Amino acid sequence: MKTIFITIEKTSDGYSAYAENTEGIYAMGDDIKEVKQSVLNAIETIKSLDTDSMPKILKGEYEILYKFDLQSLLNYYKGIMSFASLERITGVNQKQLQHYSTGHRKPRIEKRKEIETALHKFGHELLSVELV
Repeated sequence: MKTIFITIEKTSDGYSAYAENTEGIYAMGDDIKEVKQSVLNAIETIKSLDTDSMPKILKGEYEILYKFDLQSLLNYYKGIMSFASLERITGVNQKQLQHYSTGHRKPRIEKRKEIETALHKFGHELLSVELV
């Protein structure tokens, strides 16, 4: 299956998104939910215009993979996961996570990968849970 890679980033007045590998998909919104809906609207608009000039990736089946900058990710999940729980999952202290969430500090590539790996590991643990 083809994949459309959408990058979501924090802006001064909300969030923006763009497709890394598909022309014409751009979106904005006040929050992540709005941006995701705006991405879907942009795709539907492109598909409804002209099938001859439509990007090949939009023909047939495809999936959308959202990529976040760390600031956007932390703010998106702020109401679901506290910085204390994220500290336990990632090993990054709460103050540093707070700096990342406000944009006062930007993590190095290695630190972003470390956080991403810890979150993926946590996600896999959740996927293996069975309730009896």
